[in-house]
Amino acid sequence: MAETVPAADQWLSPGDRLQVRLAGTPGLRATFLRAVPLTELPPAQAQGKRGVYQGTYVVQPGDTLHNRRINFQLLAPDSLMATAFSRHTVRFLNPNEPQLARTTGELAYLNYGLGEDRLGGAKLGYLDSAVVLHLTGRVGNQYRVQLSATQLAWVPQEVVRLLPPGGFVPAALTGSWSVQGDSLYDHVRVSLGQRLPYRSQLLTEPSRLVVDVFGATSNTNWITQRDGLRELGDVTYEQVQPDVFRLVLALRHRQSWGYHIGYRGNTLEIKVKRPPQKLRLRSLTVALDPGHGGTNVGATGPSGAREKDLTLAIALKLRRELEQAGARVLMTRETDATVDNGERVLLLRRLNPDVLVSIHVNSSGSAAAQGTSTYYRYVAFRPLSVALYEQMRATGLAGFGNVGSFNFGLNGPTEYPNALVETAFVSNPADEKRLTDPQFQQRMATAMKQGLEEFLRACRAPGPRGWLLGQSATE
Repeated sequence: MAETVPAADQWLSPGDRLQVRLAGTPGLRATFLRAVPLTELPPAQAQGKRGVYQGTYVVQPGDTLHNRRINFQLLAPDSLMATAFSRHTVRFLNPNEPQLARTTGELAYLNYGLGEDRLGGAKLGYLDSAVVLHLTGRVGNQYRVQLSATQLAWVPQEVVRLLPPGGFVPAALTGSWSVQGDSLYDHVRVSLGQRLPYRSQLLTEPSRLVVDVFGATSNTNWITQRDGLRELGDVTYEQVQPDVFRLVLALRHRQSWGYHIGYRGNTLEIKVKRPPQKLRLRSLTVALDPGHGGTNVGATGPSGAREKDLTLAIALKLRRELEQAGARVLMTRETDATVDNGERVLLLRRLNPDVLVSIHVNSSGSAAAQGTSTYYRYVAFRPLSVALYEQMRATGLAGFGNVGSFNFGLNGPTEYPNALVETAFVSNPADEKRLTDPQFQQRMATAMKQGLEEFLRACRAPGPRGWLLGQSATE
């Protein structure tokens, strides 16, 4: 066995480490690449195995390797040599010929690192299409992105298109801003020379939106604030690093109702959503997402109850509750249909609800696990998940917890407050019995409606500095 570590096709830049492992006859002299020596590991370091060799080579400026397999040699005392090649290929990148890529599609995103679980890699954030990225490495199907001199990210191969050689590392000066409001949003527009990558954070106490633009350097000499602003307070910027430009947008309300970032040409546009005019279910637009569906059955209980059926039954009951309260309800599915999570996110972007509740049932390898839980990704949307959790607990279900930074696709959008409700554990016999009981399904639907009402009630409560959570004290 001869392989790179990790065992995947790789691109490496000067300063990166090429790590390899070889399994062969013990006690020999082993080398790789250009006669770089390998070290034979003691059995205690090799899970009891003998003849396991490992080595590291630090890529040097001027090294060349063009998607080649790594060669290994084992030399015996009688000068007989055995040769092997890695299964995966390695390319050494030339920093004098930057490798660039451009994002494609509507759901391009960056990951923090290479780690994955059933929810995928931990996401740094989403990007608009046609954003130019500087690639400095690759492991398998993910490219390493040099966002700034000190910050890296990773981008999946399927959401970018490689650009031909000859391009420059993405960089731009910022122009002057315009800040204004229309009938629906407050807008911030910053001109740039090209579409650069960015990261956003919605922070609390105080409520503010922070956007970092990578590769940008300030040439902003004025910020024009026009009429119509209702959600934005002070707007300013910092040059936090020579190649990181930070927009700091103070929000007037403690509870954020979402925002969208994208490009119009090479102008970065940030649309900040305002609170609904009336913070009551009547006239509110609520989106419901019954999890799974169609060929995606989801979890199955010991008695055969299927997640896709349970989530739809509960969501339909909740829709009726909300409509009776005067809300407008949007559904990602109304029947036993197969709908990909990406399709759901794009649908919801177009429909633009005020709030989203995604409904699932939980499952565990242990039949003892039971109870209800709620999930959020962004701390600014935590109040919604807490309100739903408290009301679900009031049904008599055990509490399994309120979970933050949850890397689930339907929790990813920033355009509206959203929360995921894992109603109960279908893998637990007692919870499964509750989940399949139409009367208890109705109790859960009522609890979620009450959770939304409690969230809205909190948004109407007085907050610090004379502001309400959802509207100003003078409105």
